[in-house]
Formats: sequence, structure tokens, C-alpha cells
Amino acid sequence: MGHVQSAEDQEVELSQIQCLYMAFMKECPSGALHLHEFRKIFGIQSSSEEECLYMETIFRSFDTNKDNVIDFMEFVAAVHLVLRGKLEDRLKWSFKVYDRDENGKLDRSEVKHIIRIIYKINKTNTDMTPNEVCDRIFELVDQNKDGQISLSEFMEGAQKDEWIMNILKLDVNASGWFKENWRFNKS
Repeated sequence: MGHVQSAEDQEVELSQIQCLYMAFMKECPSGALHLHEFRKIFGIQSSSEEECLYMETIFRSFDTNKDNVIDFMEFVAAVHLVLRGKLEDRLKWSFKVYDRDENGKLDRSEVKHIIRIIYKINKTNTDMTPNEVCDRIFELVDQNKDGQISLSEFMEGAQKDEWIMNILKLDVNASGWFKENWRFNKS
């Protein structure tokens, strides 16, 4: 019996990569996507400091070699993660975004920082403050109660509770944006 692949599991076809490359080079003729271009592509010009900071955080998470530009290979990896990445991979990416000091653990200040930015960007109407959201995350996810969340705690906690999953996975609707703005099936 054959295994039916979901859209998330399917490989990107060569023709899609070629179209993506042409679109990338049209937007970034130098072959490098800089932070200001990244903000422009996502429609974040000079609106709010929070949005700019958040986009910088997202940009840095895709700049895997830390050269302050996203090259085409990093861009393809980002597109693949956003459009077809498995939940586990998207959660690992989210953890990386939260982990500002890159020490492999999330402390309360890192979690609060991202939650505050998300609240300001989304103008989230909720009965909970960012501090209360952070407290609830730590209560549900910090299994050993050491005041830090490890990657394994993050992964397990997110998959146990839908509310936690929605907060932690950082759905910035990038997949919707990519599908709308980067036409893979057009040349």
C-alpha cells in the first residue's frame, strides 16, 4: 500500500524552485535579501517599533549563517518551513525566535518580550496580560519548575495544550503571505 503524502510532506518541485529563484532575483537583484527589503516585502515599513523588532527577530532566525543577509538557499529553507514544514520543525523555529540569547533555554523575560510584541502587533483582545500569559506558559510548560523552558519542554508543552500551541508556534500568517505574494506556478 502506498503512502499518501499531504501537501506539507511533498517535496518542492524543480519548476517551483526555478520560479521562486526568478521571483527572488527580481526582488533582490544582488542575490541577498537585506533586513530593510525583508520588512518591505512583508509590508512593514516604519510603522511601529514592535513590528520592526519582530520582523528583525524573524529575519535573524532565517539568517542561519549570521551574515546579516538572507541568501537564496536560506530563503528556500524559510519558504519550505513556512509552507510545508512539519509542526515539529515550526516549533523548533519558534523556540529559536523566542530564545533571544541563544542559550537553548527560555527565561521569563524572553517569553514576555515576544508575547508583548505579538500583543502589540495583533492588538490582541484578551482577558490576560502578557505577564499572565507568560505565567500560564511557565505553569503548563516548565515541567521541572527551574524557571526556564528547554526545547524538549517547549515541544512537549506545545503539543499537550491547544492554547499553548497557538501561543508558542508564532503563526505570523507567513504561509498566507507567501501564497498570495510569491506565485510559484507562474513564471
